[in-house]
Amino acid sequence: MPVSSSQIKTLLDQKRAAFSVFSRTKGELLQAYNRAWIEFAALPHGQQLAQFDHHPGPVGARPLEAIVTEGGADKGIFPFFFAESGPVGDRWTNREQSTQWVQTVLQDITTFAVDGSQISPGKDISIPIALLQIGWFENPHSATRPYQKDVRVDLMTPAELGPNPAQPVERRVNIRRFQMEVARLVEYINACPEPERTLVFFDGALVVTFAEAFDSESQTAYVQSILSLLEASDRRRVPLVGYVDTSYAHDLTGMLHHAYGLEATEGIHDAQLLAPLMKWGDRTAVFQCDRGGILDQYDTYADQIAFTYLKTTRDGYPARLEMPRWMWATGQMSQYLNWVRGEVIVGGGYPYSIETADQTAVLQGQDKHLFLRVLQDWAEREAINLRLSRKMVSKQRRR
Repeated sequence: MPVSSSQIKTLLDQKRAAFSVFSRTKGELLQAYNRAWIEFAALPHGQQLAQFDHHPGPVGARPLEAIVTEGGADKGIFPFFFAESGPVGDRWTNREQSTQWVQTVLQDITTFAVDGSQISPGKDISIPIALLQIGWFENPHSATRPYQKDVRVDLMTPAELGPNPAQPVERRVNIRRFQMEVARLVEYINACPEPERTLVFFDGALVVTFAEAFDSESQTAYVQSILSLLEASDRRRVPLVGYVDTSYAHDLTGMLHHAYGLEATEGIHDAQLLAPLMKWGDRTAVFQCDRGGILDQYDTYADQIAFTYLKTTRDGYPARLEMPRWMWATGQMSQYLNWVRGEVIVGGGYPYSIETADQTAVLQGQDKHLFLRVLQDWAEREAINLRLSRKMVSKQRRR
């Protein structure tokens, strides 16, 4: 029986007061955090750091970059054209102007990204088996060097997917995929011929806080994998950006909570706080991530993750960019961020390299059909007892 819209409306009317209180309370708290951010941003860098003298533990974020009003920053935000490209006047008025800028910024700069996809085990197949595929995209932005796209495939066997109460099957598949993606990035970084003219994208956060919800073995797998990536970038000095399009991190709000004694909340996240203050291309200062938790397992890299927020669309929240701290120390942050902006412009609001890697890696319905057909033929030839559910057989017959 379909749900009744009139009943839903009646219930909403009955509970309107609860929603109003929630909205009002959150709005008041957001205003308090907004005032605190503006006050904090106006402080000299030394005074900003002094706010945490009595907080030796994690405070969410620690400012690495001074926010100087004379440098064009306002309310903690660096306007794009002033801070990153010099005072060149108004923003672009048409697509052609932005395209010309991209061609100048990304000329002979190589960008590289990896993404992955999978066909996980299911009840339709009697043998536990998973198919994983990663795809990558290398774009030299050169008139003489072509781009490169390719894939790498792997299988997980029943032994690898076997019983482990602490690690559900789907998680083991996700870990293997994560490891494959990172391993390909590390391989690329190690072979990179021009580190100073290369930008490697990691599709996600370099601080794997999501793993805190998992068992210790899973946490170790994620952390060790990401540490190999940070070590490779550090050793070869290949710029690396962890790109988070929709971030719910609250490092900056955590910082303001510690600095001003505001009510602690996870209901207000950094991007929500910053969005009203930013226009396309604007960014925040660079901060060190200091949230503790999984970072405590990062050993010598625990204090080596920097981040900034970059407005990559005209509407909506800014993206979060995480990077090794050595990139900030080079003094070339403006250049690195312009490379990211260029990729975002080409991709229409999302980095083109990541977008293309995703398209390269994705496994479609026809890929699953092919996989099952090959698996059936192979199992028959090898005399391995493989059974498909009647539902799956019916689907294959129809296709």
